[in-house]
Amino acid sequence: MAFYQLKKEQKIQATKEEIWDFISSPKNLKTITPDYMGFEITSEGLEEKMYEGMIISYKVSPILGLKMTWVTEITKVKELEYFVDEQRIGPYALWHHQHKLEEKADGILMTDIVTYQPPMGPLGIIANKLFIEKQLKAIFDYRKNAIEERFHSTIMHKELV
Repeated sequence: MAFYQLKKEQKIQATKEEIWDFISSPKNLKTITPDYMGFEITSEGLEEKMYEGMIISYKVSPILGLKMTWVTEITKVKELEYFVDEQRIGPYALWHHQHKLEEKADGILMTDIVTYQPPMGPLGIIANKLFIEKQLKAIFDYRKNAIEERFHSTIMHKELV
């Protein structure tokens, strides 16, 4: 089966601590997700910060406004450096999302690497070409802009698909 990767990089002019505090809080996910996705966290009593083993459930509307459940697990966390979320229930056959922070001379480099496999086997390959890939890029472009607005960052873009 085919799988794909999307990689986005962004330079941010803030401290690593400020960025980590923002991106490691599940409550900020809605802030960086486009409204048209209908994103709503359904987990109750979430901790303020992510930790290994944390399960987060959401409702999202990725296609035609149809609500679906998405459940992710935070599988790896290294404070101030990275965390990984993996889909447990949701729209993808595979979803593995790395969030990394690196100090550079001119700011903090934030890198997102999403490795995914569309559902439905061969039909998923077609769906990826028709809309999944474009939708993911649009979501991460939105996130880039939301982060830029929050931290007034300088944007750098790299994509791998």
